[in-house]
Amino acid sequence: MLTPAFDLSQDPDFLTVAIRVPYARVSEFDVYFEGVDFKFYAKPYFLRLTLPGRVVENGSEQGSYDADKGIFTIRLPKETPGQHFEGLNMLTALLAPRKSRTAKPLVEEIGASEVSEGGVEAEDEEFDWEIEQVPYEEVSESALNPQYHYGFGNLRSGVFQRLQDELSDVIDIKDPDFTPAPERRQKRLDAELAKFDPDHYLADFFEDEAVEQILKYNPWWTDIYSKMMASLGKSQEQENHAALVSFSEEEKYQLRKFVNKSYLLDKRALRQVYYSLIDILLAYCYETRVTEGEKNVESAWNIRKLSPTLCWFETWTNVHEILVSFGRRVLCYPLYRHFKLVMKAYRDTIKILQLGKSAVLKCLLDVHKIFQENDPAYILNDLYISDYCVWIQKAKSNKLAALAETLKEVSLTKAQLGLELEELEAAALLVQEEDTASRAGRPVSRQQTPACPPEAGDTEESDSTTSCETEGSDSEQGELSGSESETVHSLQGPFLKERGDLLIDDGVCRNSAVEGCGGSPRKPPASPRAPGGSGPLIEELGEQLNSRVQVSRPEDSAAASHSSVQGRGDWQTPSD
Repeated sequence: MLTPAFDLSQDPDFLTVAIRVPYARVSEFDVYFEGVDFKFYAKPYFLRLTLPGRVVENGSEQGSYDADKGIFTIRLPKETPGQHFEGLNMLTALLAPRKSRTAKPLVEEIGASEVSEGGVEAEDEEFDWEIEQVPYEEVSESALNPQYHYGFGNLRSGVFQRLQDELSDVIDIKDPDFTPAPERRQKRLDAELAKFDPDHYLADFFEDEAVEQILKYNPWWTDIYSKMMASLGKSQEQENHAALVSFSEEEKYQLRKFVNKSYLLDKRALRQVYYSLIDILLAYCYETRVTEGEKNVESAWNIRKLSPTLCWFETWTNVHEILVSFGRRVLCYPLYRHFKLVMKAYRDTIKILQLGKSAVLKCLLDVHKIFQENDPAYILNDLYISDYCVWIQKAKSNKLAALAETLKEVSLTKAQLGLELEELEAAALLVQEEDTASRAGRPVSRQQTPACPPEAGDTEESDSTTSCETEGSDSEQGELSGSESETVHSLQGPFLKERGDLLIDDGVCRNSAVEGCGGSPRKPPASPRAPGGSGPLIEELGEQLNSRVQVSRPEDSAAASHSSVQGRGDWQTPSD
């Protein structure tokens, strides 16, 4: 038998069931409904539902068939007109649970609904003392090494002994079957400290244009949340707000594929389920925002890397440590590492929890699809996400609302992350200020364009041409002023004549004998002995002039000037 696609809707007096059965024989179908039971059969389709409210057969029921679309539409009258049926879009929960065929005692079926939703309650019934007893046996020392649990509600163990090769690329923890929870946490904290990159963090802190653009994006739950807040004044019933969240046909198909089952969870395990749900939603909100709703090949990596529940099989004791752990991982692993993204994902998670289990289920279905299409991340669906998709449909809406309020009361600061972010930012700002101040007061080097305004070149006289030549230090200028020998006097003329071409080749304007810094012509120096005109030239030639130039008489300088310069920037040693 095939389970057909179906959809439920309601009005104040009727519950409408739409069943898609293409190629079925219209003349051969059966419909049965009474109380909360509903059954439909049209070969080869069979559907059995457990309705969230009671219906009654009073003669006002209606049925129709659309041959073009192959859809049966059945309208069932409510036993209590005006009653609102909650959870009509929780398709997996509506499917009747399959009967167990195991030989084990069905202990999980005793008070299954109360156990799965509210934890184990104390019962006053008499304890059965007639239990089976077995003789005591010595336990070997190897058997005393226990296996630790993980997965949804900590119900799984021993998985990694069989799939260690595949799961090594999915999770960060090694050998989780024999690693206790405190050791997992310590290893996780050490790995985060080793991974934290101050340079990456500071780059996103100072250059946050991309981060600001991400913060402006509105994911799908933003509009729904706005509508819910707008309708709060009209209706205070939260179950009516669940109708604001709709599921696509693909998501409805996902829900029909899940196997409906109950979970035996004590209070401690149930608390872990709710805590881990926050952790997974935080990672999902970050991923949805940074990709702006467009999933990519890194989406599965982002979600499982940002969630310690999925990556380290972490267990939690309070909501605050979940938020701290998420903040640390956001600043250590993904592409965008900014504290504003941590707080934005935190606020998004609160909105999703306030929208109710329909919005949470929609998020989980999206995560399930991402993992299912990624190899080998699909294993996390078997460990966590599939069970979450089934369990959340039976969860109480008031529990999610209380969880949202608890999360809203938690605050997070940079100091609580344990990464010394405030000290790092303060040191970076101090270095930036010092660098700015040093650049403002530091002389311009040879490779930098001197701060010489173009209009200054038109008004300066020849004795002030040193304003654009700031690379020489005071000591160098002192040496220059003291080098007024006959050799320098005899060589200044030809050097100044060709000096402009040399410096323009370097891309830097320094020569007062050629064009100014702004392109305007400058007056040549009045005297060839001007120290500002010859100082940089002597400095650039350095030892070459001192060792290779030899002049016997000052009056030979005119002859040396014709033979010492050949071509642009091509210096020749004058002959004796």
